[in-house]
Amino acid sequence: MSELPEVPQDPSPSDAADSDAQFRTGMVAIIGRPNVGKSTLLNRLVGQKISITSRKAQTTRHRILGISTTATAQFVFVDTPGFQTRHKSVLHKSMHRAIRDAVSGVSCILFVVEGGRFGPEDQAVLQLLPSASDESLPVILVINKSDALDDKRGLLPFIQARSTEYPWAAIVPVSAKTGSQIDDLTGEIEKLLPFAPPLFDADDLTDRSERFLVSEMIREKVFRQLGDELPYGMTVVIDRFVEEPSAEPSGRFCRIAATIIVERANHKSMLIGANGGKLKLIGSEARSDIEKLLQCRCHLELWVKVKSGWADSAALVKSFGYE
Repeated sequence: MSELPEVPQDPSPSDAADSDAQFRTGMVAIIGRPNVGKSTLLNRLVGQKISITSRKAQTTRHRILGISTTATAQFVFVDTPGFQTRHKSVLHKSMHRAIRDAVSGVSCILFVVEGGRFGPEDQAVLQLLPSASDESLPVILVINKSDALDDKRGLLPFIQARSTEYPWAAIVPVSAKTGSQIDDLTGEIEKLLPFAPPLFDADDLTDRSERFLVSEMIREKVFRQLGDELPYGMTVVIDRFVEEPSAEPSGRFCRIAATIIVERANHKSMLIGANGGKLKLIGSEARSDIEKLLQCRCHLELWVKVKSGWADSAALVKSFGYE
């Protein structure tokens, strides 16, 4: 796994006063149980879709940086897979390492929970947080989906119950879906970032390549079409990504070929569908999002291959981009 960029230590107040506009920069880890809305929150904080979303738990498998730069600060958000304890495959062990690695070396942590719901999986994530006596790594409790509560009067008792469980730096109810109170959240985060120059260019949105983002867009469409039917053991590999000059306003045209890897032959049949209809639909929806992402026209070819037991093979897990 690639190392996270190193953020300089917060200088003394006198040094900070001499810095240009007292600019702040910091890494911010986003953690929480599966399906709590971490990726939706990351996309909202960055202002563009860089992390895929679906109702299927643990859609996110990789550590993804999302970058947002304002006039006074650069926020480098680290999205992580949802922490769970039920699966023990090589793939899931890789994902748990990604969570633990993301928490080290950050300026603060966003612990995301769902309004009105705090169960054993949330409690398990709570145990991963720094010791309550360690004030050097502040944690903000983000209560997502707060607007979806059937009885809004239940939010205050929920906040009061959570407030006694950890010395939070702040508690902020938000809606990642609508953007409600996101500005309040970024304001609380900025207070916790050290004075430091930016780590990335002002127009950077992520550290991930277009190739990686394209594979994620395809994987999202598979989950959205077959999330309840297709088991977890599916991934996407980009076989070809070729840019060609074009008369289009973007000045380029992309030819992309990708393979969807599944674990069983019946999964392959499920993905292809009758007369190839399901795979065509996945390809059409993926191409639409990819063209928006790359801001150019694309030709997308999709193939499906069976690799039995790949999620339990250390060699295959690594070859497919997991570490």
